[in-house]
Amino acid sequence: MAARTQEGSPTARALLVLELLQNQPGTTAGQLARELGVSERAARRYVGILREAEIPVLSERGRHGGYRVGRGVRLPPLVFSATEALGVVMAVLEGHHETSDSADPVANALRKIMRALPEAVAAQAELVRRTARPVPDRHAAPADPSVTARLVHACSLRRQVRIGYRHEDGTEWSSRVEPWAVVVRQGRWYLLSRRVSNAALRTYRLDRIRSVELLEDTFEPPADLDPVALLERNFALGWAYPTEVVIEAPAERASAWVPATIGRIEPVDDASCRLLGSTNDPDWYAEMLAGIPAPFRIVGGPELRDAARALAGRLLAACQT
Repeated sequence: MAARTQEGSPTARALLVLELLQNQPGTTAGQLARELGVSERAARRYVGILREAEIPVLSERGRHGGYRVGRGVRLPPLVFSATEALGVVMAVLEGHHETSDSADPVANALRKIMRALPEAVAAQAELVRRTARPVPDRHAAPADPSVTARLVHACSLRRQVRIGYRHEDGTEWSSRVEPWAVVVRQGRWYLLSRRVSNAALRTYRLDRIRSVELLEDTFEPPADLDPVALLERNFALGWAYPTEVVIEAPAERASAWVPATIGRIEPVDDASCRLLGSTNDPDWYAEMLAGIPAPFRIVGGPELRDAARALAGRLLAACQT
């Protein structure tokens, strides 16, 4: 580590020590001294200043010991660089949050962070916050942070939960499930779970979960669980209209063209493969197939064949002069 300037008050140097420990837990007194350009005794004195301010700086002895910031009653000061502060603002905006909405807990949290930053650090981030505008997803609703927190807690404890759910048609019901993982995909939050009553794999949108009750029964998720891959495969299962499509391309190539959310790819031979899935919207499914850059045949699903014929007719009509 390169030595930093020795200028500044003891308080300023203590805050610099805090930043170093937040970024590099396990930093020793010797490393702090070299970074600050001071003696080890002075470095320990700055650690003492932090502790006097009730910031929990812990020390560990041994070969791999050093200082780190622990968890205490008081939240230690957050030290951001201008780039880190800008990254926080961008992450909030990418989540489609309107940062001026006083009812949005994420927007409120961002404002608190911005107020705590030094003016010079906050200036660029504040400019982006005021001028950039997120484009909301008209088809999505934000997940309730309290619901999300309870589900994440249940996942970590491996405890079953009873969820209250509201379907898109307005019907409401409850179900006892094993919460395997909370997954964020393309701006939407999902619960990947197994229903206790029939051991069926189920995916629930968090914005439709109305209540979460933590139960005493525990569970063990699959040892090889890949939440994202399993979520995407599950998207293609259990819909009203089964589909089967033969694609004249090797399975490896077709997998790069076909999202896992519309079905699974199985090899037929070295030159072709089969796409198996299901859908509630054959018209949308036909549009997805139209983007495959290889010949294909719809061999299963009369609803999908009808939708493909209708799409072909519209495209031919658009070409007529």
